[in-house]
Amino acid sequence: MERMKVIRCASMKKTLIVLLAAACLAACSKSSPEMQLIENTAEALGGKARIQQINTLTLEGEGEAPNLGQNLTTDSELPVWKAAPYRRSIDVAANRMRVRQTRTAQFLFAGATTQQLDQGVDGDVGYNVPAGQGGMPSRTSESVAKTRRVEMLHHPISLIRLALTPGTKVDNLRTFKNYEAVDVTTPQGDVLTFEVDRATRTPLRVRSMSYNDNLGDVAMETSFAEYETVDGLQMPRRLITKIDKYPQFDFRISKNTVDGENPVELSAPAEVKAMSVPPGAAVTVTSEEVGKGIWWLAGSGNHRSILFEFDDHLVLFEAPLNELRTKAVIDTARSLRPQKPLTHAVVSHHHFDHSGGLRVAVAEGLTIVTYKGNVEFFKDLVSRKHSIVQDALARSPKPMKIEPVDDELVMKDKSMELRLYHVKNNPREGTNLFGYVPRDKMLVQADLYDFAWLQHPWGDNLAYNIGLRKLQVAKSVPVHGTLESYSDVLKTIASKKPAAKTEN
Repeated sequence: MERMKVIRCASMKKTLIVLLAAACLAACSKSSPEMQLIENTAEALGGKARIQQINTLTLEGEGEAPNLGQNLTTDSELPVWKAAPYRRSIDVAANRMRVRQTRTAQFLFAGATTQQLDQGVDGDVGYNVPAGQGGMPSRTSESVAKTRRVEMLHHPISLIRLALTPGTKVDNLRTFKNYEAVDVTTPQGDVLTFEVDRATRTPLRVRSMSYNDNLGDVAMETSFAEYETVDGLQMPRRLITKIDKYPQFDFRISKNTVDGENPVELSAPAEVKAMSVPPGAAVTVTSEEVGKGIWWLAGSGNHRSILFEFDDHLVLFEAPLNELRTKAVIDTARSLRPQKPLTHAVVSHHHFDHSGGLRVAVAEGLTIVTYKGNVEFFKDLVSRKHSIVQDALARSPKPMKIEPVDDELVMKDKSMELRLYHVKNNPREGTNLFGYVPRDKMLVQADLYDFAWLQHPWGDNLAYNIGLRKLQVAKSVPVHGTLESYSDVLKTIASKKPAAKTEN
């Protein structure tokens, strides 16, 4: 009897262990609510297994790409590049993407109005392939590679495919009235928010955070529309991307193709993979005295600044490009006349390559002088959050001191006279100030002329504004370009006028 009791107890114990193991296995195999959303969405788009079998997606069509930070005024519509044809190829299995496009400027432009672009990313390697024969492909910075890597996931199929891959984290389920959202964190640590229609399980949007020198922390959001069935999968025919509140790309897809491209062709060129990540561009600032108490601060790049010496202070014309450039310019300016404080920075206009140093100029305590139409926009730029990258103003917050200019401002004492004028009737520059020094008959301007431009579609406007103000200009000290006589400026403009358009 005792032996039967022992056997029975052992049997019951074994059965209990089996039941507990089965229960544990069932619990472990059950998807989290976040993964359940991903799996349900995958089924709605054609099936989890089908999506996991995909190697490549090819999206062909055309679109409009607004030129951020280059509009006529701070609140006017952005000028647009038309991308046609446009082809985006994604190797969803190997984390690669290549974009090839022809883009044409739909606005007045001083450079090549039609451009061929061939750009890609292969894992952590970003690359550019030059148009034509003989050019060498180049490797991008890590930040550009990351931007492209995340852009590749701004598509429902590629994002779901990654979400189903081991090593990807899916969490933070939120439920709203009409949609649900989860966060998808890639193995590299990139975080994307994925939003899905609650009723249909159709992907609506994907959002990721990025950093812009001017705008600070910005959300990149792509919305999906006009789904069609392609090879058993539901694919959007329209992708609309915006950065913060600004449109970035409206992509209308005429053809979606699944596994129609050789994944090998999306690999980075072998010579690019062998390259090191390019170092950050070195910032150098040179100084050249171009008049008594006037220095042209040039150096690396094609963004210059001009320093003016008054009786008891210094004034800088232009805080360009970004924090690194403008900080180096400010340091150089102060070193030229250390006995006098640098008190003002004239920001010629709102275009991002000219207002890129605005925040560091504020952090350095400078009073900003600019056209009145820029004031509210500059207040917004100064107030924006910069936490992804902490710039000088984020590290050392200060209120902005700003002096708006209506039509004209004269800065004058016994040592210096600098006149600032608002540019009139320019088809591209609506918020621009240019400078004039009567003593030297010197013109100081940004974006009105550069000798290196391929064409000068608004070149006549420079002479118009000088004539309007009845100025006697002898020499040009530009923000872009090189030092020239005004007569040479006019000759260059006349020789590079774009051909007149003819009506068919």
